[in-house]
Amino acid sequence: MNPEIRVRFAPSPTGYLHVGSLRTALYNFLYARRNSGKFILRIEDTDQSRFVEGAVENLISTMQAVGLEYEEGPYFQSQRTEIYQDYARQLIEKGAAYHCFCTPEELEIRRQEQIERGEDGKYDGRCLLLSREEAAHRLQQGDAYVIRLRVPREGEIIFHDLVREKVVFPWDMVDDQVLIKSDGYPTYHLANVVDDHLMQITHVIRGEEWLSSVPKHLLLYQQLGWHPPKMAHLPLLLNPDKSKLSKRQGDVAVEDFLKKGILPETLINFVALLGWHPAGDREIFSLPELVNAFSLKRISKAGAVFDQDKLKWMNGQYLRNLNLNIIAERAKVFFQEKGYPINDHEKYLKLIDFGRQRVSLLSEMPVELKTFFLPPEFGAEDRLILQQEKSRRLLELWADKLNSARQITAEEITTLLQESSQLLEIRGKDLYSPLRLALWGSCHGPDLSLLIDILGREESVNRLQKALRGGKE
Repeated sequence: MNPEIRVRFAPSPTGYLHVGSLRTALYNFLYARRNSGKFILRIEDTDQSRFVEGAVENLISTMQAVGLEYEEGPYFQSQRTEIYQDYARQLIEKGAAYHCFCTPEELEIRRQEQIERGEDGKYDGRCLLLSREEAAHRLQQGDAYVIRLRVPREGEIIFHDLVREKVVFPWDMVDDQVLIKSDGYPTYHLANVVDDHLMQITHVIRGEEWLSSVPKHLLLYQQLGWHPPKMAHLPLLLNPDKSKLSKRQGDVAVEDFLKKGILPETLINFVALLGWHPAGDREIFSLPELVNAFSLKRISKAGAVFDQDKLKWMNGQYLRNLNLNIIAERAKVFFQEKGYPINDHEKYLKLIDFGRQRVSLLSEMPVELKTFFLPPEFGAEDRLILQQEKSRRLLELWADKLNSARQITAEEITTLLQESSQLLEIRGKDLYSPLRLALWGSCHGPDLSLLIDILGREESVNRLQKALRGGKE
């Protein structure tokens, strides 16, 4: 019987959730759900210098906002330091790790000397030459130290990655990695391996940038007598110019995309396709559909371009096709930020249904629909149209008819258009342009019955009369 699939998302609490981290979390989530496994959240907070207050809460709320629920956690590595220190001591006792007393200043001087000689700047293993007695003496007198992993100097390591397939690393490219820092906290490498083992992680799915760490991790598994999990390293996310996606190139935080009106459903769908491709040409997937379609075998080796134009296109698809009530609820905050009243729910839904056909972002809704809330302003060319005799007669007729009508329905508007055309002998743009201009501020706009229905009788009449006054209040 195969063991239960257990995967983890293990971010550092250093600020916002990067879209690359979202993809890592998503692929782990999809793989767990696809295989009836467990998705675990682990906070790797052992680097106290990079800890950002509120980052954990922000991380969890952002994951919840996009629908990524975890079964276990969050576990905090900062609360497990004694566990890591105990395993570090075991590694020292068997000669797989050693104390290093070199100061940061000494290490920097040697690194510069190596670079000047054209060598890779890495630790030269100097403290490996210390006898056990000398190391014990320096510990006894309170010298600051770190604990380093003892890495082979010759040969190579070969391992299989579920995405990269066969990977080979010469050992002389691998540094004697620090396992325990001078402050007593573990580095990512030791804590990662210990926790993955103790939490029974079966598959490690993470970014390509961690591929070079695998030799150190596999060596730790070997020295501790543990069986390593299977590994899959995801391709890099790239800017359109093929540089690595970074904050310098624009938005990369999940919360930034959500705040400007990208729907959670869109972001999940879009990010899922950055490095993974389903069978066929389909591009629009709900989260449950992604679960059913996902496979590690269909992850690409090549970097994936983060195309924001494609993201906006996809968001437009979701805006037009998701349930209207969902879109209306998500859009509320953007209208509230502008101070636009949306108290009449029925009219608000009509407003959203009109607007979602014309925008790509929720944040664009109030901009696109502002004329429903703010009376139009007229330019010189607009006034020329409105001041024509036939336009004035048309606007006067409509202001009078709307003001006196018992009810204003779509059928009533159609009838009034027909009456106006016959009575004033106008048709086409001479009929529609002045009305839309007076009510909407443009010769092109919503269907007149929809426009008047949302504006209401009083506001429609006020706008017609304002247009008759040449745009003056």
